[in-house]
Amino acid sequence: MKTLGIIPARYQSTRLPAKPLAIIADKPMIQHVYERALSAFDYLVVATDDRRIYDAVIAFGGKVVMTSTGHSTGTNRCLEAYEIVQKEMGDFDVIVNVQGDEPMIQASELESLIALFNRPETEIGTLVKAIETEKELSNTSGCFVTITKQNKALYFSRALIPVLRNIPRSEWLGKHTFYKHIGLYAYRPASLKSFALMEMSSLEIAESLEQNRWLENGGSIHAGFALEESLSVDTPEDLAEVKAIMES
Repeated sequence: MKTLGIIPARYQSTRLPAKPLAIIADKPMIQHVYERALSAFDYLVVATDDRRIYDAVIAFGGKVVMTSTGHSTGTNRCLEAYEIVQKEMGDFDVIVNVQGDEPMIQASELESLIALFNRPETEIGTLVKAIETEKELSNTSGCFVTITKQNKALYFSRALIPVLRNIPRSEWLGKHTFYKHIGLYAYRPASLKSFALMEMSSLEIAESLEQNRWLENGGSIHAGFALEESLSVDTPEDLAEVKAIMES
């Protein structure tokens, strides 16, 4: 398979402006993501609408494309980036949306995601992780997912799902396997284009989770299982935690 990794990177962020350029261990965060992800792909590119991020990627020798400022989601930015790269590099079999705010991401995570496409029926792939602790179960900022016996996503929610009726909350972990969503996506080119061109759906709007758009329109998302979860940097506190680990 010919694989393309795309790292969408925006300068503006409500909770942490200029996040991709935050310095961690003497490098901007976007450089850490790029260097860690590089070995997983045939071609890797950053997609940004900001000249400061563009210049930073060029400075460390990475590949980058400028995209429109009008995209509402990372998926739409990925489609534009793919179309730009496609003109120079030709078609790809699998396109991966790599989160630009996970400076400790492992190439092995990306490789396990790509492996889902060894099955011809896979349209879109993502990763999930079994929840192991009460702290994870109570994390209100995460995303939870239910899956079928065939490892396809049923539904994504900001709320903990499913609810175990008539079972004390303290016993839930011992009665059911709950899954958190790891925010990585991979697409076949046709699926990426179809997804990006769909109108926002009611469940997407309700949960503020764009992957529900695909499910609500009858598409399927295959789930792979991650053994570990990379730390995501969304707040100044997250950044301080990652710095403490990576700079120690």
